Amino acid sequence: MQYCKNIGESQRKNSKNIMIKIGVIGLGLIGGSIARDLNAQIGVTLYGYDNNASHLQKALEIGIINQSQNLEYLIENMDVIILAIPVDKIELLLPRILDSINKDTLVIDSGSTKEKICASVSDHPRRGRFLAAHPLAGTEYSGPEAAIKGLFLNKKNIVCEREKTDADALDLGLKILTSLGLETLFLSASEHDKHLAYVSHLSHISSFTLGLTVLDIEKDENQIFNLAGTGFESTVRLAKSAPQTWAPIFNKNSTHLITALDQYINYLQKFKTALEQDDSNASYRLMEEANRIKEVLNK
Repeated sequence: MQYCKNIGESQRKNSKNIMIKIGVIGLGLIGGSIARDLNAQIGVTLYGYDNNASHLQKALEIGIINQSQNLEYLIENMDVIILAIPVDKIELLLPRILDSINKDTLVIDSGSTKEKICASVSDHPRRGRFLAAHPLAGTEYSGPEAAIKGLFLNKKNIVCEREKTDADALDLGLKILTSLGLETLFLSASEHDKHLAYVSHLSHISSFTLGLTVLDIEKDENQIFNLAGTGFESTVRLAKSAPQTWAPIFNKNSTHLITALDQYINYLQKFKTALEQDDSNASYRLMEEANRIKEVLNK
């Protein structure tokens, strides 16, 4: 991690005793993993808050954070605030945070949708202190126990509306994100949400739907366990993801997601028609066309 020292040192100025104070709001998989990696860096003191008291206590017990504090304390006293809560909660809380932070505080979010979050503070007088970010990493697990050291190493991160973030805030934010091992790309908020609907949000709906279908048709749960192969396990893995995280994502990105679902349903219908008509050539052509995804993913 190239920036382990630089995050703290960039804030020290002329005093060796100044530590950068980072507050993480939301200590689940993403927030916990961010906190775990930043807490290991030189020149950083890590504070945390979660509205789930057991999550907050567990984060302290396993050493993800140095201190727990209430929300008001974090808003008023941190150099950097990282929001890792459901996207609908970010949209509500972010304007309040910008209302009360110090003039040099940086606020970073990690939400999986961006258009409505960015719109919620588009005219805020302190919009320049906000960096709209989305680290593209995660697992199907949740809670502080799910936090993983190095989760973001060699993963992509998307920053939206960078031109609206103050130069010093952008510089510090990118150093923090780079220190986690992330490579940052820049997109507009609308482009972000459109592309993520196709490559992330749709796959989660597909997995949830597969899980529902099998649970509905295969009533013998022991047989699901005994007969499920690695293909089923890998495809349905995302169905174990937390509904409290994903329901707001689907809701906030519904326009792009409906477009993606329309096309997905269209291809499901083509496979169904091929089976109904006993047309193996048609199903073969569909699979052959789908195989082109290997060329994209192997670039």
